[in-house]
Amino acid sequence: MSRQMRMPLPWVRVGEPLPDPARAWREPSGLLAAGADLSAQRLLEAYRSGIFPWYTDGQPVLWWSPDPRMVLYLDEFRLHRSLAKTIRRIRRDGSWRIETNRAFELVMRACAGPRANDPDGGSWITEQMLAAYLELHRLGHAHSVEIWRQDGEREMLVGGLYGVSIGRMFFGESMFTLAPDASKVALAALVDTLRRHDFSVIDCQQNTRHLASLGAREVSRELARLSRQAGPDWRKIGIGFPEA
Repeated sequence: MSRQMRMPLPWVRVGEPLPDPARAWREPSGLLAAGADLSAQRLLEAYRSGIFPWYTDGQPVLWWSPDPRMVLYLDEFRLHRSLAKTIRRIRRDGSWRIETNRAFELVMRACAGPRANDPDGGSWITEQMLAAYLELHRLGHAHSVEIWRQDGEREMLVGGLYGVSIGRMFFGESMFTLAPDASKVALAALVDTLRRHDFSVIDCQQNTRHLASLGAREVSRELARLSRQAGPDWRKIGIGFPEA
């Protein structure tokens, strides 16, 4: 066990600042602090410093800042041939529709549901976490991208993602799919939209094979400068299926 691992984990009280991310543990990678405050103000402080919450029911709020961390540079996004084919099909037949922020809570709850390949996946989206991000959404900082499919006379939410936007930085949180490629189409549309509004990167936080297959890679955690730039008005952002 490393000497750094034996150091006590700081407990951050309401009104106290989060520690410098450079103090994060190496193992488990990026664990920085614990506390109980998950207010919108605390979340904004955290994201602006490259810190995010990740914990499960029964644990305190745990704050993380891994270094390196997984990011997707928008110009490196891989639009695979099969996904491009799906996008061309849905653009042609009009069977799917894409929107932003129509059903933010539904997207979060869908992301919190069990996954076929990971029955416990999404359990970190607790009711406390849900309430905190709904408040961020109300304040205009958290956003969803949604894929809707027409089923007879009603529309069904079949895929999507949500994340936090501060300045010119988008922090991806989670995605879900109930139809083949739906979450990937949502991500492709988000990438296309962010490019058009002068974003350059999506912070994916942690390394997964799925993200790596789409072009994400690990870099140093120093991305805070992008969150200090002036961001767009998301109420005026339009989204559509990208060209493929």
